[in-house]
Amino acid sequence: MNKRIVLLLAALIVSGPASAADVVVIVNTLATAPTREQLADIYLGRSRAFTPLDQSESRPIYVEFYQKATGRDLAQVKAAWSRIVFAGRGVAPREMASAAAMKAAVAADPKAIGYIDKADLDASVKVALTLN
Repeated sequence: MNKRIVLLLAALIVSGPASAADVVVIVNTLATAPTREQLADIYLGRSRAFTPLDQSESRPIYVEFYQKATGRDLAQVKAAWSRIVFAGRGVAPREMASAAAMKAAVAADPKAIGYIDKADLDASVKVALTLN
């Protein structure tokens, strides 16, 4: 085995796995928090109790959120939304450009729900759930 590969693997083993973000689901400060089951239904298009907002697909939190919130991988989530949109039964979650944009949109709309890294949290929104 190449000496560089061995050194890289050893460094990865010593440093351990990358730390996952603490994902918090946020709602308007006046909204009632959904349950975990309701959250999955909202983000899989089975409930219209809230208007779901998404992070950019390119951000690691996007993948982590869907795995933790719905228990499904991205291919399954995209397939579900494709069926919903194609059948005219709904619109996929609107993508927010940043955590700041997500907080602003949720703070402005009592029906909006989104997710951010816990480190980006402030008093403009309320934590509905913490996903670990």
